[in-house]
Amino acid sequence: MAESTGNHLVAEIRENFGKGWARRIRAAGKIPAVIYGHGTDPVHVTLPGHETALILRKSNQILELDIDGKEQLALVKDVQKDPVRQIIEHIDLIVVRKGEKVVVDIPVHLTGESAPGTNALQDSTTISIEVEAIHIPESVTHSIEGLEEGAHITAADIVLPKGATLVSDPELLIVGITAAKAATEDDAEAEVEAVVEASEESAE
Repeated sequence: MAESTGNHLVAEIRENFGKGWARRIRAAGKIPAVIYGHGTDPVHVTLPGHETALILRKSNQILELDIDGKEQLALVKDVQKDPVRQIIEHIDLIVVRKGEKVVVDIPVHLTGESAPGTNALQDSTTISIEVEAIHIPESVTHSIEGLEEGAHITAADIVLPKGATLVSDPELLIVGITAAKAATEDDAEAEVEAVVEASEESAE
């Protein structure tokens, strides 16, 4: 769970902007960020790089920011990374208040194995839910143990944590169970040809 007391960071107000200043901030081991929402003017801050990166290993995190001695809860909305080095370049944060609900996308994890001779094809890996900001689940799980060919699971079938409501279309397909593809004669012939070619190459 994303708790308001576990992600405490000291944020520094910044008044200089632009790519040049952003590079200087990152060179100093910090991350530029902006906080907005609830009709307030955007607040530009810098966050400690290492501590922030550790928190952001998990999605949908709530940060408890200390800004000039004042506490502010903020939901991590967007994280921009360098596509090559994967270094965090900028973070967008949304102001939240205790008791407030937010809409987030959370992963759906499958457990168990479908019936022998079948494959489980996961069509959607996340669902959208509305939940209290300081109680966002890391993920939800659903068992596919023993499901037969033709079975399917939709978003409406997923059991949500207490206090959460589904935002995704209830008919959104999460996973479908299909028959495992049987090996055809062509597949078998191709496999034999591959073995023969490998043997001939090794003999040369």
